[in-house]
Amino acid sequence: MLFEKIKSPGLAHISYLIGDKNEALVIDPRRDIDIYLEKAVEKGYKITKVLETHRNEDYIIGSNELNVKTGAEILHADQMLDYQYGNPVQDGQEFKVGSLKIKALHTPGHTPGSMSYVLYGYEGDPWMVFTGDALFAGDVGRIDFLGEENLEKTGSWLYDSIFNKILPLGDEVILCPAHGAGSVCASAIAEREWTTLGIERKLNPKLQVENEEEFIELAAEMLEYPPYFKDMEESNLTGRELLANYEKPAALTAAEFAEAAEEDDTYILDVRTEVSYASAHIPGSVSIPLQILPSFVGWFIPTGANILLVTDKEYPKEAVQHLYRTGYDNILGYLSGGIISWHMAGKTSDSINTVTVDSSVLCWTLNRKIGLFLIFVQTMN
Repeated sequence: MLFEKIKSPGLAHISYLIGDKNEALVIDPRRDIDIYLEKAVEKGYKITKVLETHRNEDYIIGSNELNVKTGAEILHADQMLDYQYGNPVQDGQEFKVGSLKIKALHTPGHTPGSMSYVLYGYEGDPWMVFTGDALFAGDVGRIDFLGEENLEKTGSWLYDSIFNKILPLGDEVILCPAHGAGSVCASAIAEREWTTLGIERKLNPKLQVENEEEFIELAAEMLEYPPYFKDMEESNLTGRELLANYEKPAALTAAEFAEAAEEDDTYILDVRTEVSYASAHIPGSVSIPLQILPSFVGWFIPTGANILLVTDKEYPKEAVQHLYRTGYDNILGYLSGGIISWHMAGKTSDSINTVTVDSSVLCWTLNRKIGLFLIFVQTMN
């Protein structure tokens, strides 16, 4: 049997490669699919199916990419939506992967047509359940995509999905969600690398309820909705341009970079550390350090914009991957030689004065309450 859990940093996205007897399928693939192809070839498997748990909002799904490369059949959830590719999955539909059986389980709530997939072992017992964004380690999927006026309805759907469909599979069943800690698809996903339905039944705060009303009260949150989500929703119905059709972002001289920056709807995106950016940066550039790029680029740059990259890498491979995964396809190029080449060309740069706080002095001042206010800013996760 083949089982691979594939994580995409930044978005906290998790996809899965499952196989038996040289036949494999992928659940919720990311857009850059080489990792699935390489692992399948390495183990001697052929990818024949792609399963989607729901219409994703936070990244471009890689189903079409896999279909073109392998001929794999695409099976998607949310059958009431107007998909332009693949075939809809029916509740209770079964698939074979070698000697293993996978069964579709309609688990609405996060979206109306969300599907979970139950993997059964050789003896017919459920081994794993792939819940998409319905149930996570330590949390449940957000239910606010249909608006505040529908929270009670979507909450009721999700309660039924979790308590009457997923949890009855058994405490020993391994939970395989589509996201880990840090995802915007829930408010407080735990940092458990592996978990089971039994562990979640005992430790998940959203499951410690007496009835449906209590659950809805806990789950009915209106969370942040990044602007790029709308584009992801549309793209994951129609299918996005294949990555093979894009040229590798070009290395640009300082002069070429400056000229390209004059084009309409063009953003200079600096993915260096905040310290490097503060020391020197191109005027008007947007600073989003690489480690937080997938989580924050969708808040500040429209998905259809042209992007010029400033990085301290010879080639910004990781930044380009993050951008493609979140639908930023118009990457015009990157500054060859980094910010040093900008200086060497005599171009203007800006800087930001920073203040380093001596912790001992800060503690001394706070203890004496000498008119100092300390503002502590931290993300919820």
